[in-house]
Amino acid sequence: MREADCAEFQRTVSEYLVRNRSILDVMTKLQDAATRVNRALAKTVTSCGCLTVEASKQEIPEDVNISQVAHYVKSHIEGELCPNCADVIETELGNAIFYLAATCCLLGLDLKNVLERENDRINTLGVYSLT
Repeated sequence: MREADCAEFQRTVSEYLVRNRSILDVMTKLQDAATRVNRALAKTVTSCGCLTVEASKQEIPEDVNISQVAHYVKSHIEGELCPNCADVIETELGNAIFYLAATCCLLGLDLKNVLERENDRINTLGVYSLT
């Protein structure tokens, strides 16, 4: 996302954040949005069937260093999202991003700076940031 797009999105969120302006409302809406993303993902397996989950223990050779682990671990996802499920998940992710941006607005944080800071942290620490 370009800097202008991110700033415009945050301005739009702030403008339309009227009824749920309380940080308590936004906190719970963000948590609810994350739950709805998880539920939509589960329904791709349990209701639609466009995805399946084939999970088992991740087999990683002992002599592999941490930077090579990504070549051995699996997502456990089989299949591809159908257009309907993709649309539902994109909608739910959009709602989650809305409430993330709303949290930034209410706390006086710049969403772009939050994203850049996390990107820098990941790039600096590499795979060690995710363990």
